[in-house]
Amino acid sequence: MSASPFSAAAQGLGYFFQYRFSLLRALELPDGGQLFLERNDDVEHVAADGSITAASLKHKAEGERLTDLATDFWKSVRIWLTLYIKTGHGAGSDIRFILVTTASVPDDSFMSLFLGHGQDDMIRLESAKKVLSMSKSDTISRIAAELDALAIKQQRDFLGRISIVQETDRIDQLPAIIEQRLRAVDRRNRQAVFERLEGWWVNVVTNHLVSRGNDPIYISDVSDKLSAINDAYKSDNLPIDFLGKTPESIDAASDNRTFVEQLRVLGLSEERIRRAIIDYYRAFQQRSSWARESLLVSNEIELYEDRLVEEWDRFREIACELLTDGSGEEVCRKAGRELYDWAQLNTGNLRIRERVTEPYVVRGTFQMLANADPQPRVYWHPRFLERLANALEVTV
Repeated sequence: MSASPFSAAAQGLGYFFQYRFSLLRALELPDGGQLFLERNDDVEHVAADGSITAASLKHKAEGERLTDLATDFWKSVRIWLTLYIKTGHGAGSDIRFILVTTASVPDDSFMSLFLGHGQDDMIRLESAKKVLSMSKSDTISRIAAELDALAIKQQRDFLGRISIVQETDRIDQLPAIIEQRLRAVDRRNRQAVFERLEGWWVNVVTNHLVSRGNDPIYISDVSDKLSAINDAYKSDNLPIDFLGKTPESIDAASDNRTFVEQLRVLGLSEERIRRAIIDYYRAFQQRSSWARESLLVSNEIELYEDRLVEEWDRFREIACELLTDGSGEEVCRKAGRELYDWAQLNTGNLRIRERVTEPYVVRGTFQMLANADPQPRVYWHPRFLERLANALEVTV
C-alpha cells in the first residue's frame, strides 16, 4: 500500500532526529557548555566562553538535493538573521550558524559556497543577492528585504558565519555513530549503555521542551550520566532500573500467591504485605531485565538463590531453636516474624554482586523464593509447609 498523503512520518522522523543529533553533539562537545533546543534554533550550543553555535536540522528523503532556493536554507537564514540582530549584529560576538542536512549539495550550486571555510564573503553576498532576485516568493522577498536592511559590511559578516553540513548521518545511522563515541565502555555493553543513555536523554529533552527551552541542558550532566550508566555494567555491579516502580494494581487483601499467603499466616498488616508485593515485582522485573541484556554469568542467579537459602536456614535454626511440637500458634508466629524481619532488615550484605546495594533485590528475591513452585524454598512460619501439605490434600 502506498503511504497516505496525510502521513506525518517524515515530520516525526525530524523530531526524533533532533533528539539523537543533540545527544551526539553533547557527547562530542567539551564539558562546561550548555545546549538549548527550540530556543533560537533546533539545537543551540553555548560554549563555556559564551560563543554560540545555532544549528538548523533537516532530515530529508534519501537522495534529496539542496537547491539554491531551498526553503530549508532560506527559512533558517531568516531565523539566523533575527538571532544575528538580537546579539548586536555579530559585533564583538562569536556566533556561528549551521544547516545540518541529510541532503546533498550540488558542486556547482550557490549552496556549495557554504560547505567550507575560506570562501570570500563578498562572493557569497553577490551570489546570494543574485539567487534571491530569481524568486517571486513572498517568503524569499521578505528575507531579501531583511538582509538588505543591514549594512553591506554586516551582510558580509553575517553570511560569513554560515556553513552547511551536507549528507549527515541519517536517524537510523546515528546509534552506531554514538556508540563509537562510547570508547570508554566495554564493547560488549555499548549497545545497552547507548539504549539507557538515550532513554534518559529523551526524558531530559522532553522536560527541557516542556519548560520552553529556558532551562539549559548542561553537557557535563551527559558526561556524568554516561559515567554512571557505564559504572553499572562493571563486573562487580549491575544496573538498577525499577527503583520507585510499582505494579499497575496491588490488591493485598485478595492476592493468593504463596508468598503473600505466607505473610498472612504471620498476621502481618496489609501495608507490610503491600510492600512485599512491590519488592517481589521489582526483583522479578529486574531479573528479567538483566536476563534480556545477558548481563548475568552462567548460574549466577541459581548460586545467589542457594546462598540466600543457606543463610535463611542458618537463621531459621536460631529463630526456631526453642520451639517444640507443643509450641502454640502465637509462639510460632513470633518466631516466624523474627525470621521474616531478619530477611527484610538484616540481609543487606547478601548481595548478588558487591556493588548491587539496592534493598529490593535481596528482599524481592526472598519473596520469590517464598513463592517457589511446587514448594517454597524459604518459609517464615515454622509450620507453613505442614499447612501447605494439608491444604493440598484437602484440595485433592
